[in-house]
Amino acid sequence: MGDFILTAKIRIGIDVGGTFTKSVAIDDDTYEIVGKVTQLTTHNAAEGVAKGVVEVFQKTLSDFKISPDDVVFIAHSTTQATNALLEGDVVPVGIIGMGRGLDGLRARGEIAVKDIELAPGRMISVHSTFIDTSNINEEKIKEAIRDLCERGAKVLVASETYSVDDPRNELLVMSLANQMGILATGGHEITKLYGLKVRTRTAAINASILPKMMETAQMTEQSIRKVGTKANLMIMRGDGGVMDVEAMRKRPILSMLSGPSASVAGALMYLRISDGIFFEVGGTSTNVGVIQFGRPAIKYAEVGGHKTYVSSLDVRTIGIAGGSMPRISGNQIVDVGPRSAHIAGLPYSSFFEGEIQGSEVVLFQPKPGDPNDYACIRTADGRNVAITNTCAANALGITKEGDYSYGNQEAAKKAVGALARKLGMTTEETARRILEISSAKVIHVINRLIEDYKLERTQVVLIGGGGGAAALIPFTAKVTGLSYEISKNAEVISSIGVALAMVRDVVERTVPNPTSEDLFNIRKEVEQAAIKAGAAPETIEIFVEIDARTQRLRAIALGSTELRTKQLKTELPVEERKRIAAKSMGLGSDGEMRVVGTTDAMEVFEAEVKRKGFLGISSTKKLARVVDRNGVIRLNAMNATIIQSSVGETVDLLKKYLDKLATMTDGGLMIPSPFILYGARILDYSGLMDAKQILPLAEADLRGVDPKTPAVLIFNPKAF
Repeated sequence: MGDFILTAKIRIGIDVGGTFTKSVAIDDDTYEIVGKVTQLTTHNAAEGVAKGVVEVFQKTLSDFKISPDDVVFIAHSTTQATNALLEGDVVPVGIIGMGRGLDGLRARGEIAVKDIELAPGRMISVHSTFIDTSNINEEKIKEAIRDLCERGAKVLVASETYSVDDPRNELLVMSLANQMGILATGGHEITKLYGLKVRTRTAAINASILPKMMETAQMTEQSIRKVGTKANLMIMRGDGGVMDVEAMRKRPILSMLSGPSASVAGALMYLRISDGIFFEVGGTSTNVGVIQFGRPAIKYAEVGGHKTYVSSLDVRTIGIAGGSMPRISGNQIVDVGPRSAHIAGLPYSSFFEGEIQGSEVVLFQPKPGDPNDYACIRTADGRNVAITNTCAANALGITKEGDYSYGNQEAAKKAVGALARKLGMTTEETARRILEISSAKVIHVINRLIEDYKLERTQVVLIGGGGGAAALIPFTAKVTGLSYEISKNAEVISSIGVALAMVRDVVERTVPNPTSEDLFNIRKEVEQAAIKAGAAPETIEIFVEIDARTQRLRAIALGSTELRTKQLKTELPVEERKRIAAKSMGLGSDGEMRVVGTTDAMEVFEAEVKRKGFLGISSTKKLARVVDRNGVIRLNAMNATIIQSSVGETVDLLKKYLDKLATMTDGGLMIPSPFILYGARILDYSGLMDAKQILPLAEADLRGVDPKTPAVLIFNPKAF
């Protein structure tokens, strides 16, 4: 770019991976990528991975002549919390439990958390004491703090039976601890859910990494400030959202698994995916996650096999990727991975610049303790060069020019050919066998996700991100018969996800038989939490769901930051939007597809599609796609009832059709999942259980909207 100095406002996202730390600079107005920087992750530095975050940020500014004043957003993912827990880089924790009466007796046992095993030989040392709150005072609290510190505690947790309703005693303990120079956290800061034992354990895990994470956050923030940027530093959360440094200092555990979540955030925000299975294929491992209705699948994270109340994306990680190497026994390939060329320190044959002709195959041990049956080739000058999934894909011509995985296909053929001669196979058979073994591991995860989330197999799209995507996803798609896409800028999709991450907040409560007032209150609470975290109010969308079995009420708010409230400017012609919908439905052309609903910013396309099911029996299904003006599929539906309306008529129609379409099942009266569309908004009530809960919320959501505004109601049958 020469000496040209950018004047645009810039967003910078930094993803910390196991091997590389990657940064992207994105124009905040056009979302075009201004530049990319990659360097090795600084695991072994005294400052840890934070050193690499600062270095790659500074290099991004210097390489692309970006003024610090023009940086309006900077965020990074981090492996620090995950690594601290995996490696046992934690401090001893003291727990002050509180309660009174019979609840207090029960609480004594539940807060007496034993040492928490993180991994074999790695523990969080936990000490606990109890205070009866019927006779609590500051001196008793200070005495308990001193006692725990004498027993070795370096950080404290305050945990009371019903602190999610009234946290005053926990706040008092935390305040007194801070006055005495001790870091402290409270169970109410972690979650609003009842379940004292899990809440206390989660708070203890969070506390164990507080000193380390606060030190890292402070160093990173100060270093970025020294550069001169005024933008607030944001940190990626494991659930796909971002938080500021202040929130990080209180709940560092939320950043656990933020690396895998960054790639899914990229799929949501940059690729604008509505539904699909997303893969981030790196060099050593692949992260796999599900996106439905534009939302990532969420679960509670586990630490060392212990359940926590920390929400994270349901990302499945498998030890197979672009750099995975084959293992040999006799004349057979018995496995591929989990060791990669990156871990072994070997170059890929498809990217090797030396001479491969005449090389011999040797077996070796990548790391101490590994089996010694990994295969590579040794060149005439004595250098070892890896054969990988990427090399196999290049040898077969699967990778195409422009793919990040595309390399020297002739060199790859020579390397795979050397292995083929040793095994008594052809070059093509050998390359195919490597990819068959690898894709089988990916297909196992695909099948589990389809089963777990009740996905319609014929509608599943595999979306490949990460530098190794083109090496693995096309072959897997061909074996499964599923359609696939390789994302634009796949190699830095995680960094893009960080740069464009949405503010996401969750409020959960234990509420048996929630009333309309309960629903209003939790929606308001989560909306305010998202605004406080930096979301622009007009961008916030809220989804509420009720789990009758666990009596949990959950509200999720998604919103864009104040600096990213724009929509993409690439509005597509209606014919192109129809083509996108047709492709999503598996139609060769528009066919019988028709527009069955419109708003000011979206169309609803519907078509009848024949599908072969069990035993080859054909059935006809009505498929619908909601597509916005940018060509993004915002919602999928099957066999749905779709009604064109106006905002003024919506609530009456909603009541009428909820009654009309209700179905009696063994589990009681079941209603379809209702959605209301107007403008560019989709109001989602699919997580609610009956009309008494849905109708008051719909009335509130539509209050103040012009009654003449076009609206569409969609009632999507649930899978009973």
